[in-house]
Amino acid sequence: MKTIRTPLDLAINGAAPAFAEPLHVGRPNVGSRDTFMKLAGEMFDRRWFSNNGPLLQEFENRVAAYLGVKHCVAMCNGTIALEIAIRALGLTGEVIVPSYTFVATAHALHWQGITPVFADIDPATHNIDPAAVRRMITPRTTGIIGVHLWGRPAPVDELQAIANEHRLQLMFDAAHAFGCSHKNSMIGRFGRCEVLSFHATKFFNTFEGGAVVTEDDDLADAMRLMRNFGFAGYDNVIHPGTNGKMIEVCAAMGLANLDHIDTVIAANQRNHNTYKLLLDAIPGLEVLGYNNNEHNNFQYVVLDVQEACLRTRDELLAVLVAENVLARKYFWPGVHRMQPYRDLYPHAGLMLPETTELAKRMIVLPTGTTLPDDAVETIAAILEQAIVGST
Repeated sequence: MKTIRTPLDLAINGAAPAFAEPLHVGRPNVGSRDTFMKLAGEMFDRRWFSNNGPLLQEFENRVAAYLGVKHCVAMCNGTIALEIAIRALGLTGEVIVPSYTFVATAHALHWQGITPVFADIDPATHNIDPAAVRRMITPRTTGIIGVHLWGRPAPVDELQAIANEHRLQLMFDAAHAFGCSHKNSMIGRFGRCEVLSFHATKFFNTFEGGAVVTEDDDLADAMRLMRNFGFAGYDNVIHPGTNGKMIEVCAAMGLANLDHIDTVIAANQRNHNTYKLLLDAIPGLEVLGYNNNEHNNFQYVVLDVQEACLRTRDELLAVLVAENVLARKYFWPGVHRMQPYRDLYPHAGLMLPETTELAKRMIVLPTGTTLPDDAVETIAAILEQAIVGST
């Protein structure tokens, strides 16, 4: 085990950090480089780089089969996928979302002149609280966007009941949840549609990309038109649209990574289990768990720095960064405290006490297939020394 120093020790002694190379949250996983190069070579031979090429079609079919859903409409990124899904559903006025999420969930609404209304979360799950959703409904509300935070399913059934009762559209931001399930049904089949992200930092990536998955034939048809300027064949524009297409080289990366998705999930699970075993034993720390009866991708190792801890979250983050562990404080400080929402809705935090409290405590730790051997043990030792060694 490496000797652990505090940031002050490092500064005084000029000692090297525990890790020579920085450990990042969301370092890209790569399945088979050889498979990708083969597919990319075929793409070059065909000279078909975009516009619904054969790799894109195969990728969509395989994702739909993996999730057990009728339609996968691949997009250039997850944010455009959110925007197109929102527009395809005809959302207007106000849409209820959690504040404890990545800012794109709200931006995709605001960008289109729709007001994101922030609802609080359940502190036990970190997902949007159905009771809070009910409190935020007004005559202008047209929809709800649930977020499957950390890949753990949002309260799907409760949100659907609210949507049915108030005649609202329900969709899900499933950017964290590819490969996860709810009641043994793969996430991707709930609400009117669900939006996936295949960004490079996700455990499964297509370099950059996203998709909307749905059981709704008409919705899928509309989104396929919308992602390609509304074209239905040559010189035949029949719908408003934009350029949201996934290109062939991204589909090739997705196909190569699909072949090895179980390997990545297994590595994530091993890392998560080791983190949880070691860090839960340190006073004041707890690693967020996953439901072993469901499919999980274990993409996020979420550390809760509780009130009983002898160090604050930010103190521990500084210790980790000094040792080249570039952990992150997701999703601080909450979207409602980011711009433009901080100025537009300055009092939103009054309705978000659980969001405000949780955002103060969370650290996300590095994981994935690129993590060096014994890295988890070393990170745990760094944190233990920072906390227990301070007494």
